[in-house]
Amino acid sequence: MGGDLHGHLPDSSSFCLYEGSYGETTIDPDDLVSEASALLRDSGSKEVRDEQFGINGKLEVSEDILEENGSITAAFHGYDEESRMRQGAYREVLKCYDNLRVNDETIALAREKILGYYPGAWLEEVGGMKLHDYQIPKSTCLLLIGPKGSGKSSLINRVSKVLEEDKFAPDRAQVSYNSAGEGTYFLQEYMVPRGSTSLCLYDTRGLSSSFPENTKIMKRWMLGGVCHGEVVIRDSDDSDLRSRIKYRAHGKSKISSVKRMVNYVIFVVNGLAVLKSMNKNLDPLYSELVSAAYKCPFLSFKDDKPAVVITHGDLLSIGERARVRIYLGELLGVHPAKQIFDIPDTDDPATALATVDMLRYCLEHADRNLLLETTSKKVWKIHASTWMYISAMVVIAVIFACLKRAHHPPHPHHQHIRIDWPRIRHLWLG
Repeated sequence: MGGDLHGHLPDSSSFCLYEGSYGETTIDPDDLVSEASALLRDSGSKEVRDEQFGINGKLEVSEDILEENGSITAAFHGYDEESRMRQGAYREVLKCYDNLRVNDETIALAREKILGYYPGAWLEEVGGMKLHDYQIPKSTCLLLIGPKGSGKSSLINRVSKVLEEDKFAPDRAQVSYNSAGEGTYFLQEYMVPRGSTSLCLYDTRGLSSSFPENTKIMKRWMLGGVCHGEVVIRDSDDSDLRSRIKYRAHGKSKISSVKRMVNYVIFVVNGLAVLKSMNKNLDPLYSELVSAAYKCPFLSFKDDKPAVVITHGDLLSIGERARVRIYLGELLGVHPAKQIFDIPDTDDPATALATVDMLRYCLEHADRNLLLETTSKKVWKIHASTWMYISAMVVIAVIFACLKRAHHPPHPHHQHIRIDWPRIRHLWLG
């Protein structure tokens, strides 16, 4: 499957590697075995390129043919489990595209689910924990991370248009066009939809080619929080770039006083760049950058790794998009059909539903991994509730005493001291 991701030839009696509603193509097994033999003989490879039949093809291999060439059967023996897993993954990925063919009513219901969300709404009270045991943020913060040109800003615009149901709305985030665009240098906060306080997306500067530098910045964001308007300057930035960033701020740049802790991460990659990187002769560095950055431990919440979004799918065929998802799934160690979302820059129902599905996945995981309250805060909450209880009891006691006094006037023999306030004031003022 391009680069180092190929479809393996199994030793089962008959199977279909790719099935879906995008058509089928049956390959002559004799030709396939002959070609596989040549590959094994010339290069010693145990892999067969799936480009020979395409993502939408249907490959059938009979047991008899395999038995006629014992070397091929032996060569692929032991890879049956891996090939079957990849085969199942392809089926699930293609099924994802089939499931996106829905009506407007389904999209409206899915969108309503997101619009009705508030921080902590989807929190599961497990392990005896209750809602008040967690740190519930005012706004759930989703941080977008990815290489330069991966489509982070475009994704924010897509999310905003989908939730606001206004595909003609102007872009909120600045999108770079070709290599002339310098990208994002300031952290930008976007509340989605506009005017909401439940969800915010943070656009960030593209990743550097230096892994230690990326780790340093991501650690700062994940442990210290993010602020709207904060400038992102790397140690490797030259003086000319630093000056340009400073001039962009016009000397009046003000960082927001609100610091938000990141609740979940969306890792964004350019599908076209991944496809090129799958062929190590073209651009192997992109895959290396994506893999190293994604596996940074600071981006994960316990066992939850970031969600992955593939952009620029509108420049690829369905077959290429499925290949990219399978490749990324194996590269990053996540399920290609359940944690990798294909969101092209197009205005259609399928893209809208994929966008909403991605948001729902992220929000559910953000709520699931909310931090527990610290001991000091929990004690303060207990003290505050105790003081409120005591105050209420005192008020009730005072009211009760007043009512009792009203019904039982004082004894006439009791002496009452009367204070002559006017005389005291006269003496005081002289």
